[in-house]
Parts: sequence; C-alpha cells; structure tokens
Amino acid sequence: MQLIFATHNKNKVKEVKSLMPENINLLSLSDINFNDEIIENEVTIEGNALLKAKTIFHKTQTNCFADDSGLLVDALNGEPGVYSARYAGEHKSDNDNMNKLLDNLTNKENKKAHFKTVLALIIDNKEYLFEGIITGTIINEKRGTLGFGYDPIFVPDGYNKTFGEMTLEEKAHISHRGLAIKKMNEFLKTTEHK
Repeated sequence: MQLIFATHNKNKVKEVKSLMPENINLLSLSDINFNDEIIENEVTIEGNALLKAKTIFHKTQTNCFADDSGLLVDALNGEPGVYSARYAGEHKSDNDNMNKLLDNLTNKENKKAHFKTVLALIIDNKEYLFEGIITGTIINEKRGTLGFGYDPIFVPDGYNKTFGEMTLEEKAHISHRGLAIKKMNEFLKTTEHK
C-alpha cells in the first residue's frame, strides 16, 4: 500500500519509516515533488495535522497522513504548543527555539512537560486521528546531538538520557510520534484498504 507522509522533514521521514510495516510504501512530499507551502494556521495540533493531510489528499487523491507535534510545558501554560516549530520566530532554528524556552523557564521550579503528536490519516476519503503523548522534564543544558527540535533538553520520564542522546531506534519506540504511529499501524492492520 502506498501512503504519502505530508512532510519535507527528512528527520521525521527517517523516524517514521523505521516504524512502518514493510508492506507500506512511504513517500514524502519531496518524493512526489510537492513544493507548495502549507500554511499551518489552525490553533490546535489536531487542526494543523488535519489541514496538512486534507491539503495533500485533495491535491493528489492518494491516501496520506500528516502529523503535527508540540512541546507543552506546564509552567508556561502549555507553551510553545502549536507554535513549537516557530517559537522563536518564523525563520529561527531549533537552537533559537530551545534558547527561548530555557530563557522563559528561568526561575521556574516546575520543569514538567509533555510532547504530543497527532497523526491525521486520510484513507479512501475518510479521516482518522491518532494521538501519542510522552511526559518528561526540561533540563537546563542541551545534551546530545541526535534527534531534532527540543530533543536535547527533554528527558522522558523513567529515563536519564535526553531524546538528543538516544539513537533513532531508542527514541522511536517511546516517543510521542512513535506511539501515534503504532496506533495508526494497528488500525491499518485491522482494516482493508486498496
């Protein structure tokens, strides 16, 4: 079965491909030469995931899914949340986003946070949502060069390593995106699609 993953993010594609069953031929937006910008202007993670999936489905008429993820920090009332990728501004880097977050957490005792991913799957013109959440703590210094986004400052509960210190395989099995993908895979296994 062919599925388009509505992203250009090579890191995400690599992470997701490692979790997908072998019978799924996963294509990214780069693979299908889709270069239009999809403006993520919804106010929820679910809304943005669905917006991206609908855009690609309408353009290609091919089964597809999109994800949207956010880091929600308790002491910051859920910030950066839906703005996680552009927390420090539209054209800023992962490093800038982490620095802004750490600055905003200065003098805050509560460093609890959770990552949330929502996958929006459109198959045969029907929409499905799958959610993955992992809780953890924000640490004050960046550790590790693996992963992307806020991975170097997030330690998942029950671990002493940041996501940035975990291999792709280690992270994929416990991460918010990994959990959402597992739910989607279970769904794909139990339903018949062309």
